[in-house]
Amino acid sequence: MKKLINLSVLGITALAFTACTASGPTPASALKADERALCNVSANGIEKVLATAKEYNAVAQKEGVEFRRLSVNNSALIVAVEEAIKTGAKEVNPLDFKGKKSKTVLDTNFAAERACKFAISALAQKEYGKTNWKLAVPGDGYKY
Repeated sequence: MKKLINLSVLGITALAFTACTASGPTPASALKADERALCNVSANGIEKVLATAKEYNAVAQKEGVEFRRLSVNNSALIVAVEEAIKTGAKEVNPLDFKGKKSKTVLDTNFAAERACKFAISALAQKEYGKTNWKLAVPGDGYKY
């Protein structure tokens, strides 16, 4: 009986440890990730690239570092690509944060790659900045 209880406790501990360590992408894992391999639509397919973008962008939003480029948030770009896939559109015109149409018109595959790369880059740059931020501080010997 004692052996059974010990095995049960060991199994529960192992499951809890596995659940804690496999929580998804982190800024440290994004720094090591290969953007080109993960975000290649021709190699992975647009659905897988979009799933990767959603996964990394959700963490970027929690960390407060979501990309915003050409007046379009990365989450709006992801939503626009999802709608384009549903409708079969070849180009996307994402909404910006105010609900207005932006002037940005992108090919659907390029928009998916861009959203994926932006989501990974946001987390990678956050992690990279933790160790290299002093290089940009005035008074560090660099001429500006």
